[in-house]
Amino acid sequence: MQKLCLFLALMLFSFIVWVIFMANTGQDMLLFKVTRQIPFGDKLGHIFVFGGLTLMANLAFKGKVLNWKLGSVYWGTAAVLIFVTLEELSQHFVATRSLDLLDYLANLVGILSFTWLSKEVMKKASFFNKASY
Repeated sequence: MQKLCLFLALMLFSFIVWVIFMANTGQDMLLFKVTRQIPFGDKLGHIFVFGGLTLMANLAFKGKVLNWKLGSVYWGTAAVLIFVTLEELSQHFVATRSLDLLDYLANLVGILSFTWLSKEVMKKASFFNKASY
């Protein structure tokens, strides 16, 4: 199951990188057109895409936790949070993009929601080491 989660995480990450490339180069695509037709489609996309990546990354890492002085966080959650933060900040330097705080907040909602979902899945799934979470 871990290999499947890792495969899905890598596929979703590859899809995200492709979408970022298309947006950075100013290319329009069907996905962009569809999200513009749905109310809050862009924000919902951010929530579910980065939330899904968080879920798959947490499951792929088998719920491994990074301990800090202020608390602990799943490795997958930390990786997605760093990626999302750097990607959103990079938009400031790309002519075809604009830095959008609401996009970043939607990303955070997805990351936090799916981190919670990750924890619930790992509690119930027998293939995870219970000591990990």
